[in-house]
Amino acid sequence: MPQDATAPTVLERPVQAGSTQLSGVEIGDLSGSLGFVLRICQLLAFDRFYRSGEPLPISAGEYSTLWTIGMNPGIRQGQLGTALFIKPAHMTKLIRRMEDQGFVQRVVPEDDRRAVCLSLTPVGEALIQRFRDTFFGRRAAEAEGLSPKELEEFLRLLRKYAGVTTRA
Repeated sequence: MPQDATAPTVLERPVQAGSTQLSGVEIGDLSGSLGFVLRICQLLAFDRFYRSGEPLPISAGEYSTLWTIGMNPGIRQGQLGTALFIKPAHMTKLIRRMEDQGFVQRVVPEDDRRAVCLSLTPVGEALIQRFRDTFFGRRAAEAEGLSPKELEEFLRLLRKYAGVTTRA
């Protein structure tokens, strides 16, 4: 049941490019659920990301992983997985695939034979540099419907919630 029957909460968003609005669907208390609203935002951002610009040869998640390795050469695979919320089994498969593609180099350090340290290969570095503008240039599409000031505030609040710190 809606909290206030006189003012129902309605989810209005485009379903896909060229479609009409999906309106009139009552969501009630879900509108106050952080997880639900974040999930809808994630789906919208991904949809807008993939509909805009030049196609990438890898997924956005793979690009983000490569980017993060490039920002942290020698990062331990477990630390990267923890930071990006990637489960260990999936992380192993992902890194193995990236290694097979020639993007990532895995090194087992002498001081801890259980660990795996990751670095980009020259091919991986070239890939992230080649598609940097394409990847980060989609920010406007992802933020469709928000003013620059609203986007700045939205990102500030999301970073706070996620514990993401920025350089001063």
